[in-house]
Amino acid sequence: MKVHTPLDRDWTLRLDGSRHLPPQAPAELLDAGIAADVPGCVHTDLLAAGLIPDPLLDRNELAVAWVGRGDWHYGTRLPAESHGHERTDLVFDGLDTVASVTVGGQPLGWSRNMHRSYRYNVTDLVGQPLDVRFTSAYVEADRLRTLLGDRPNSYPEPFNFIRKMACNFGWDWGPTLVTAGIWREVRLEHWSTARLAEVRPVVSADGHVALHLKVERADSGAERTLRATVMIAGEEAHVDLPQGQDSVLLEITVPDVELWWPRGYGEQALYDCRVLLAADGQTLDLWTRRIGFRHIELDTSADEHGSGFTLVVNGTRVFARGVNWIPDDVFPSRITASRYRRRLEQAAAVGVDLIRVWGGGIYEDEDFYTACDELGLMVWQDFLFACAAYPEDEPLRSEIEAEARENVVRLMPHPSLVLWNGNNENLWGFVDWGWKEELADAAWGEGYYLGLLPRVVAELDPSRPYWAGSPWSGSWRWHPNDPDHGTAHSWEVWNRRDYVGYLEDVPRFVAEFGWQAPPAYATLRRAVGDDPLRPDSPGMLLHQKAEDGNGKLERGLAAHFPPPEDFDTWHYLTQVNQARAIATGVEHWRSHWPRCAGTILWQLNDCWPSVSWAAIDGDGREKPLYHELKRLYADRLLTFQTRDDELVLVAVNQSAAPWICPIELRLVDADGTVLAREHTTAQVAPRGVTLVQLPGRIDDPRRQFWVADGDGLRALHFAATDTEFDYPKPDLRIELSTSNSVTVTAHTLVRDLLLQADRLDPGAHTDLGLVTLLPGEQVTFQVHDWPNPNPAALPAVLRSVGSNAQERFA
Repeated sequence: MKVHTPLDRDWTLRLDGSRHLPPQAPAELLDAGIAADVPGCVHTDLLAAGLIPDPLLDRNELAVAWVGRGDWHYGTRLPAESHGHERTDLVFDGLDTVASVTVGGQPLGWSRNMHRSYRYNVTDLVGQPLDVRFTSAYVEADRLRTLLGDRPNSYPEPFNFIRKMACNFGWDWGPTLVTAGIWREVRLEHWSTARLAEVRPVVSADGHVALHLKVERADSGAERTLRATVMIAGEEAHVDLPQGQDSVLLEITVPDVELWWPRGYGEQALYDCRVLLAADGQTLDLWTRRIGFRHIELDTSADEHGSGFTLVVNGTRVFARGVNWIPDDVFPSRITASRYRRRLEQAAAVGVDLIRVWGGGIYEDEDFYTACDELGLMVWQDFLFACAAYPEDEPLRSEIEAEARENVVRLMPHPSLVLWNGNNENLWGFVDWGWKEELADAAWGEGYYLGLLPRVVAELDPSRPYWAGSPWSGSWRWHPNDPDHGTAHSWEVWNRRDYVGYLEDVPRFVAEFGWQAPPAYATLRRAVGDDPLRPDSPGMLLHQKAEDGNGKLERGLAAHFPPPEDFDTWHYLTQVNQARAIATGVEHWRSHWPRCAGTILWQLNDCWPSVSWAAIDGDGREKPLYHELKRLYADRLLTFQTRDDELVLVAVNQSAAPWICPIELRLVDADGTVLAREHTTAQVAPRGVTLVQLPGRIDDPRRQFWVADGDGLRALHFAATDTEFDYPKPDLRIELSTSNSVTVTAHTLVRDLLLQADRLDPGAHTDLGLVTLLPGEQVTFQVHDWPNPNPAALPAVLRSVGSNAQERFA
C-alpha cells in the first residue's frame, strides 16, 4: 500500500542575493537563514522570525515591498527511509510560483505556475538535501512581457504574464504583497508496482458513476494485470487492466440514490466513493472522496426579455442567492480547514446558497469545497483570469491548459460545484476598456474563453455547464454586459451613480454588484494606528484601495445624509449606506423573479483589514450588511417596489411551499400616528411572486412612510432622503440583563438602530444589525463575549439615523 511522508519539518529559508540584494534585507537571511514553515510563504516566515513588521498593519505594506523582489531558497533534507517500496516520488501540491527543484545537486524540474502540482521521481535520491529556489515573480512576468509584448491590464502590475494569484499584485480591495514559497503540502509518496495517477468521476443523478482511471506503473508492474475496484453504498464493481494498459473506464450504478440539493431545497446526501488498485490480491493504492448525485442545467433560452441565465438543479429552477469569494487571507497558506468552515457557515447562516470563486484568486483547497458540499452551498468556479488581456502564446498557453485540466479533474468530484466560468470581466474589457485599439491584432484571451476552456470542460467534466465569462451575454451579437442577456456586472452604480440606479433595469442574472463601507471599528483600531483616525489619515488611505474610493463614499452619503460631523458618524453612516444600497438592489431584482434569476454580492469576505465591499471584514467581524443579508436572502421577503409608476408591496416566496401571508399595511407619520391601515392576505405560489396594492399614498414624504408586517417580516418605504425626512429626536430606554441581553425600547421612531458591540470590547459581537423601531416597539440585542458588562457604556455604542454626536441615548 502506498505510504505518504509529509515534509513539513526542518526547513530553512534564506535570501539568494546573487541576482538582486534588496538593501532592506537583514544580514542573517544571507548566511544560515531562518527556520521556515512549510506549507507557508516567505512573508509569513519573515514575520514569525521578527524580521519584518506585520504587512497588514498601518503602512507596513510599503515597508515590506522588497520581499517580493527578492529570490529565495527553501532547504531541507529528504528522509532516507523508502518503507520497502520500489519507487519514491517527491510531490508538491503547490509552488508559488517560479521555482527550480534540486535534490543532491541534481536538477529535477521547475515550476512556472502556482495553480499546478508537481511530481518527481527521487527513488535514488532519498536522504539527499532538497533545495527549492524561488525567483521573484516580477522577474518572470517581466521576461514574458518582453517576449510576448505588452497587454492591457486594469492595474499597474504584470499579473497577466504569470500563472499566479492575480490579487497578490494588489487589487482595488487588497494590498500588493507578492509572495513566494511552498504554499501547499509537500510530501514523499512511496509505492510499488502501480499507483492511481488520476480518478475522474462523472456522476449522474440516476445513480450512475463513470470513473475514468489512469495508472502509473513501476518497473515491477509493467507486465502485471491490475484490478481497479469501486465501492459506493454497498455496491461494488471492478475492471482489469492487462499489461500495457494504463487507462480504463470503470462504471457502477447505485440504486435508489438520494439526491444532493442546495441548502433550502433539500438534503445534502453524500456517498463515500472508494477506488482500490490491486495486483494479485494485494492493495496498491486507494482513492477516496465523497460524491453526490444531482443534475445541473443552465437555462439560457430566449424569451420576451432577451435570453436568460437560470440554474436548474434536479429539475428545479433556482434563484441564486450568492456572494463573491476572494482569498480569505492575502497569504493563502494561513487559511485552515476550520477557517474555511467558519466563513462558509457564516454565509450559509444568512441564506446564501451560491459562492462564486472569483477569477483573480486561487482554486481553493479541498477543505473549501468539502465544506460547500456539506453545507449545500453551490459553487460557481471561475477559471483564473481577471481584468486583463492574457497572451495566448507559448509558454503560457501550455501552462494554462495543464492548469485547467488538473483543476477540473481535482474539483469535479464535489457535488457543490455547479458551473465553470471562463474569466472575470475580460470579454467586457475587450469591448469597453480601450483594449481593441491597444491590442491591434494581438491575442488577448478570447481563444481560452471561447475555445480551449469549453473544450477541456466538455472533455473532462461533461456533467457541468460552462459559461465563457462574467459578464457575458452569450454571443458577440450583444454587448458582453447587456443586462437582457446572460450575466451582468452592475458597477455604474457605486462608481458613478447612486444606488437608486439599481432600480432602472432588470438583469437576467447579476453576478457582481456592491457598495463599500469601512470594517468594524475594532478592526480599524487594530490595523491602523493613526491618531486621530480620519477617512483620509495616512493609514486609512493605504487601506482604501479603490480608485477615488473615499470620494465615492462621500458622494454616496451626500445623496442621502447631511455631511458627517465626525469620524464616528462617518463610520456609522457609510455602513448604513452599504446595507441600504445592497437592499435596494436585491429587493428589486428578487421581486422580478423569474426574469432575474440570481444575485451575487460583491463580496462576502476580505483578505486584510480594509475599507471594501465585504460583508465580513478582514478580522472576521460582521458588518451591518452581513446581518441585512439575513432578511434579503431569506426564503420569504416583503418589499415595496414600483410597478407602472405605482408603489406596491411585493411578496417573494422562494420556498417550495405555498405562502399564505396575513399582512398589515400602515401609512405612518414621523410622530408614530397611523394615517391609514389595512389588513389583507398575500397568497404566493411556491417559488413565486405576488403584488399587493396599497390602500393609499404618501402625501407628505418629509413625514410619512409605509410599513408592511406579515409572518414576522417587515418592509419599510421612505419616499424622502434622510436629509429631507423630519426625524424626531430619538427617545429610547436601554436595559442590560445579567445575561448580557440589551433591550432597547423606543418612544419615538428610531431608524437603523445599531449596537456596535466591538466598541464595548474588541471580542464582543451581537446577533443583530440595523433595526428600525416604531414608537412603543422594542428589540433585544444579545451581546456575546463581553467580559466586563457595564450599562453606562451602552449609550455611546448605540447609533441611529437622525441622531448626532451630542444626542446620546439615556
